[in-house]
Amino acid sequence: MITVHTNSDGALIEVELSGEVTSADYSQTLVPAIEAALAEHEAIRLLVIVQPEFKGYDLGAAWSDTKLGLSHWRGFDRIAVVADQGWVQTSIRLAAPILPCPTQVFEMAELEAARRWMRESLGSIHVTDLGGPCVQISLLGKLDPDEYSKAEKALDTVLQERESFRLLIDLREFDGWQGLSALAAHFRLARNHIRLLDRAAIVGDAAWQHIAQRVARHILGVRTQFFPSAEVENAKSWLTAG
Repeated sequence: MITVHTNSDGALIEVELSGEVTSADYSQTLVPAIEAALAEHEAIRLLVIVQPEFKGYDLGAAWSDTKLGLSHWRGFDRIAVVADQGWVQTSIRLAAPILPCPTQVFEMAELEAARRWMRESLGSIHVTDLGGPCVQISLLGKLDPDEYSKAEKALDTVLQERESFRLLIDLREFDGWQGLSALAAHFRLARNHIRLLDRAAIVGDAAWQHIAQRVARHILGVRTQFFPSAEVENAKSWLTAG
């Protein structure tokens, strides 16, 4: 049997599995809940609670589970599975590397920790005043739109007395964006402050980051320079020079 609980904004779904799960449980309960949530949200978070009396799937349910995953492959922002059964935990951990979103396994005693993990951000943005015209923005983990809203307020506070600024963008621990809305928030933050930007140093190791620096230099018309992670101090020196 499948029991579904949806939180107030509809973006977080809790699913309880008990007894034997059938194809009808998917088609009549789980699939409608997920499709209704995705009609309102770009991506959803799924918390699966596997009750001790869970016996497994029948063949129809196994096929329905596969179809659900394939048809909504990019629709999940995060998945947590709470279970004490060793075979369930092992199955999820083996599948996690190929799933399109962060996936975590918790024991039943950790249910509240799982709920906290589902609600918290997987990433953060730190704005640091380096003194003079220089500001550092560090992108950590995988970012959601709320982190950009908080970062914009912090950046505006730092820049309120400046007519221009120089920016160090630290991407050493950046893992990307949680969906297109987060990517849009990234570009919105850049657009809202580009008129004040004098020059920018980008620090990281990924090839795409170096490419992004070259593209930004041509499109934005701002002096930019890329530095490998080991040269973060050289990046700061380059910002302050001249």
